[in-house]
Amino acid sequence: MSLNAQRFTGRAEDYDRYRQRYPAEPVLMRLREWCGLTPQHRVADIGAGTGMLTEVFLANGNPVIAIEPNAEMRALCTALQTQHPSLTVVDATAEHTTLAEHSIDLVAAGRAFHWFDRDRALAEFRRILKPDGWVTLVSIGRAKDDSPQSRDFERLLIDHGTDYTYVRAGYRIHEDLHTLFTRDWHHEEIDGELAHDWDAFLGHAMSLSMTPKPDDPRFPPFLRALEDFFHRYAINDALTQPTTCWISAGRFA
Repeated sequence: MSLNAQRFTGRAEDYDRYRQRYPAEPVLMRLREWCGLTPQHRVADIGAGTGMLTEVFLANGNPVIAIEPNAEMRALCTALQTQHPSLTVVDATAEHTTLAEHSIDLVAAGRAFHWFDRDRALAEFRRILKPDGWVTLVSIGRAKDDSPQSRDFERLLIDHGTDYTYVRAGYRIHEDLHTLFTRDWHHEEIDGELAHDWDAFLGHAMSLSMTPKPDDPRFPPFLRALEDFFHRYAINDALTQPTTCWISAGRFA
């Protein structure tokens, strides 16, 4: 398992409980329009985590193969099989999925693409996709704008996160997606918001890969800074943060 996959060990339950879910119908509506998605399409969700993007395709009736290298995340994804027999969960990586050549109609990745070895993962996507198959990348998270709240949270992660500068640099790969999937490229962003009480806000923060864990000596000052931030911006004991859902789809040239 790669070092990036290990980042979420000890975070899977918080991730599944507190991370924002994908808006299923808007995502599916766009993929039906852009890619001609039908329930018959075989989908590979790469870096599936606890199965949040997988759930979107299962709701559409698609057979889904969820590829996830982290054992804790994979266990939560596997639990979805009790209600969805069309789901297969595989212990593998984006760079080596173990899937058969030209066996997949749609390769999907959620909040994971920036963790992959890009060149090796793209070569694997090409290998497993059927001719004229599609790739879709869907992500959802905190909107980063120029508001004081957004700037202060960004500063909190820079000052108290374990390696936020490294993580933030990885996000920049999403700026170049249109150069990777140049054929039939589509992109749209959907605004939303996420409201948390203190317990949920703390749980969400602990699901992030760059926040110190309780046994880390950096945790006490991080927790104090997080509490200060919450009380500075919460209204009636609830903190609301703007969010964005990014939906992209395209094909290899």
